[in-house]
Amino acid sequence: MTTAAAPPRVPEAIHRRRWAILGTLLLALLVVVLDNSILNVAMKTIATPAPVGLGATQSDLEWSINSYTLVFAGLLFTSGLLGDRFGRKRALLAGMAVFGIASLLSALAASPGELIGYRALMGVGGALAMPATLAIIMNVFERSEQPKAIGIWAGAVGLAIAIGPITGGLLIEHFWWGSVFLVNVPIVVVAVIAMVILVPESKDPNPGRMDPVGVLLSIVGLVALIYGIIKGGELADFTVAEAWAPTLVGVVALAAFVWFERRTPFPALDVTWFRDKVFSASVVVVGVIFFALMGVSFFGVFYIQSVRGYSALQAGMLMLPMAAAQLLFAPRARLVVDRLGVAATAAGGMLLVALGFVGYAVLTATSPIWVLIVLGLVMGAGMAHVMPPVTVAIMASLPREKAGAGSAVNNTFRQVGGSLGVAVLGAVLSTTYRDGMADTLTHLPEGLRDKAGESLEATLAIADRLPGGQALITPAKDSFIHAMHVVASLSVGVSVIGAAVAWFLLPRRSAAPAGPGGQVPEQRGQEREAAAADA
Repeated sequence: MTTAAAPPRVPEAIHRRRWAILGTLLLALLVVVLDNSILNVAMKTIATPAPVGLGATQSDLEWSINSYTLVFAGLLFTSGLLGDRFGRKRALLAGMAVFGIASLLSALAASPGELIGYRALMGVGGALAMPATLAIIMNVFERSEQPKAIGIWAGAVGLAIAIGPITGGLLIEHFWWGSVFLVNVPIVVVAVIAMVILVPESKDPNPGRMDPVGVLLSIVGLVALIYGIIKGGELADFTVAEAWAPTLVGVVALAAFVWFERRTPFPALDVTWFRDKVFSASVVVVGVIFFALMGVSFFGVFYIQSVRGYSALQAGMLMLPMAAAQLLFAPRARLVVDRLGVAATAAGGMLLVALGFVGYAVLTATSPIWVLIVLGLVMGAGMAHVMPPVTVAIMASLPREKAGAGSAVNNTFRQVGGSLGVAVLGAVLSTTYRDGMADTLTHLPEGLRDKAGESLEATLAIADRLPGGQALITPAKDSFIHAMHVVASLSVGVSVIGAAVAWFLLPRRSAAPAGPGGQVPEQRGQEREAAAADA
């Protein structure tokens, strides 16, 4: 039987402007991802009393981050479904508009409470926009070019994470704290104008009936789970009711979600997708790598600034090699996949990440700073060979009409994995540090011991105020480096587990960007129909 080549799926007018569309989508990605990393630099200023800052307490600062994370993670899945149903361009534009307005309001916040509320609103905008970016890519690029486009998309995520601290440091040096939010507004305006002109609309032509019960269970489950994880990480204790109770509620709600989705005729999420080994393994690898990488974000900045004495801006510059490696290698990861296959490429990338953590596990207070640059390049190269192939595998496992839901699942696993990493690895870092300082802190007044044992920063702050406090500095740095080694070693183990999952469960062959077997559902159906006609 001879079959004609499948005709292009993307209209010629859209195909001609596909790279301009991608550039527009990257603006949305940049502003949403950059916002989280840029805020960290402004925390100290926001904590300063008015008129310089808002006089935010430590709890206020934590919730200015957590309010965004909770809303963002809780709505990611739902917003992907809404994009599939009502239009991904509409979801993208609505998300960017909400994000821009909330950014302006955050910049003008007059109290910590207002800032927390506006940050939550930014989470709504981010959740609407993020899944739509990847879903639109799947609908404006032919399958042969999707791996390259997704590679650029993944590289841009790494770039945004890295340039956030640099941008924030520059803004804080020259302007007031609100500038870290205000900078989003002109980017959003340019992006929205370009999206209206360039981005085509796409949606699922047969979405079926709404599933309000499934949507509600997914939101309750994800929000409760993430809240419990965050709380356990803050308290460095997951056994207290404040941590395990919401976590349990989240797990029960998500279990009820799966049970309900398997029985309803019009599920919000077709849970049978997870029977596909490639799909399931890919989302697990996404969660695992972001879990492990949160270790670097947690201890890397403190090691560079508090132990080595570099400024926030310099610390941001030292994160650039990781981003540069991602930006360089991610669009080219498809070439490695073509030669070695998905399993070998992703597993090799995970092992490179593990190798980077091995480097962190042996760093000392006097290691040459070029070692950090090399470690960043190694880990960035590893990430670049994990995220594009597994993202392509996730998206190619599903019909194009479900691109929004697929993107939402990908982003949800990434967010949950990252939140778990922050909570678990952060708790390990804090506990190990506190235990290492226990004997040293017995010499402090009783009222200062608990405070000084919270973190390296807290110890150094108290050492500056106390007579003879300089004697605390060397033990504090030594204890922190030991805690960093413990966390890095755990991250090595987690990364190796991710490599094993990728090696044993992802396709060994070079995977075509078209789902299992190198064919898309539509193409397989067309071939079956042709075979039946010939018979």
